[in-house]
Amino acid sequence: MKTLRAVLALLGLLALPAASAERWRLQYFHDADDSSLVIADLVFPTPQRGMAVGYFVERGKQKPAGLATTDGGQTWTKVAVPKSAISVFFASESLGWLVGGDGSIWRTTDFGQKWTRLERLPGALRVHFADANRGWAVGTHKSVWETTDGGKKWNPVAAAAEPKTSSEFTVYSGIAFANAKDGMISGWSKPQPGKARRNRRPDWLEPESRPREVPSVSVVLETRDGGTQWKVSSASVFGRVAQVRLAPDGRGLGLIEYRDAFDWPSEVIRLDWHTGTSASAFRRKDRAVTDVALPPQGPAYLAAIEPPGTLARSPVPGKLRMLKSDNLDDWQEMAVDYRAVAGRAVLAAPDAAHLWVATDTGMILKLVSE
Repeated sequence: MKTLRAVLALLGLLALPAASAERWRLQYFHDADDSSLVIADLVFPTPQRGMAVGYFVERGKQKPAGLATTDGGQTWTKVAVPKSAISVFFASESLGWLVGGDGSIWRTTDFGQKWTRLERLPGALRVHFADANRGWAVGTHKSVWETTDGGKKWNPVAAAAEPKTSSEFTVYSGIAFANAKDGMISGWSKPQPGKARRNRRPDWLEPESRPREVPSVSVVLETRDGGTQWKVSSASVFGRVAQVRLAPDGRGLGLIEYRDAFDWPSEVIRLDWHTGTSASAFRRKDRAVTDVALPPQGPAYLAAIEPPGTLARSPVPGKLRMLKSDNLDDWQEMAVDYRAVAGRAVLAAPDAAHLWVATDTGMILKLVSE
């Protein structure tokens, strides 16, 4: 029967079904003459429920911004958030925590309808919770905190202070767990900038005099017992470890960003957290990767910006570029709505079948098959 169908198709008597094509379709765009929207973070605790947080810029002033969907992104509605947020995390479809730009931590039990203020953590960048009570926060000034009561009280994680780096210039920026026991906190420490560098004009005004990238110290805390104990390691590397994603099968992706003049604007590292080995997975001069997604099963994804000019990082938004890989080695460009431009983009992947990306230009796109 299969052979007969193929023959009929060749003769034009029967049409075989065409393979579906994937593309990133625009679901939401804040297009207003008197304001702009910067989306700092996007999460989907379930394929139906998602929340984007950040801030509006209206007449030169910032105003907290929140958007929520309960139908997989078909409709987005504004939700009140207490602060201009830099990140948000949900442990379930209703229970979540928000990190404000001033280090304030807020908790919701009804998917953002109400927010309760918790203890403030100066310099906090993001949180991760294993359940309703146990969680961690990471941030600037060599800070990692732990809570066992849902964020009401936080205590410093002693292992975070072990690396022999300056507290002022050490940042813990990423936290990821592959399962209930295996997790990683990543960070970096940059050399103290000299006076000439501190007094420089923006790089986009003086692109020809940009300093070369210098090595920094990569700092990693690893746990194999759900955060009871942390093993510390550090190494001298170029760039800053901006993000880490871990999958239960041992795969991992690390994102390194290069801020000064370098051969590439960013580099994605393939990790095997079972063995501790790593290798370069992706780097291109014309692709500044700003986030990575690694669902438990299925392909991995990169969100990248194509610089509009010679500078890898420019105040002018560039084209949003999305890439996909089944083996973490070979990456294919994906179709993206032509309107999508950004300076930075963040990914949300509750599972391998549902993925979204949001931009600092007020756009949210979903991966669809057509």
